[in-house]
Amino acid sequence: MNQHLLSAAQIIQEGGVVAYPTESVYGLGCDPFNRNAVMQLLAIKHRPVSKGLILIGESLAQLAPYLHLNEQQSAQLEKKWPAPITYLVDASDRLPAWVRGEHRKVAVRVPDHPLARQLCQLAGQPIISTSANISGRPAARNRYQVARQLGNQLDFIVSGACDRAAKPSTIIDLESGRILRP
Repeated sequence: MNQHLLSAAQIIQEGGVVAYPTESVYGLGCDPFNRNAVMQLLAIKHRPVSKGLILIGESLAQLAPYLHLNEQQSAQLEKKWPAPITYLVDASDRLPAWVRGEHRKVAVRVPDHPLARQLCQLAGQPIISTSANISGRPAARNRYQVARQLGNQLDFIVSGACDRAAKPSTIIDLESGRILRP
């Protein structure tokens, strides 16, 4: 087991904010059910709560309790994930409003990056995922860029590589099939 990831997962469980590699950029993550942790993450990014955040999980099974999905939608997600595809899905009442922002849907993904999935597994729950940057600035693509831009505000930075050629995840509304970000 990766001790580095285990430390990051423990920090998430304790209410901290960590940075970790995803398919295309470094992400910031925390416990989505810990309001203080989410507010800290939003403050670090200078991002309003109204915009909402992405929730990632190790599997659809880990995300499903927080979503309203029918069998067809579940089957569709099972076929597509893991992948750098984020879906907007109706959120269940179990998901805090500070994760959804002013939306009835939540953005969810099972990432195609093993470290991001393992982090969710070790944390024992889905985690927040948003690009590691101050809103409006370029997202960090390695741990050094994270440290330079946000370092002293974070509780931990996971070492790992992002795919340099990859672009941010595609965002699709699951219900309508509309592509919001190619």
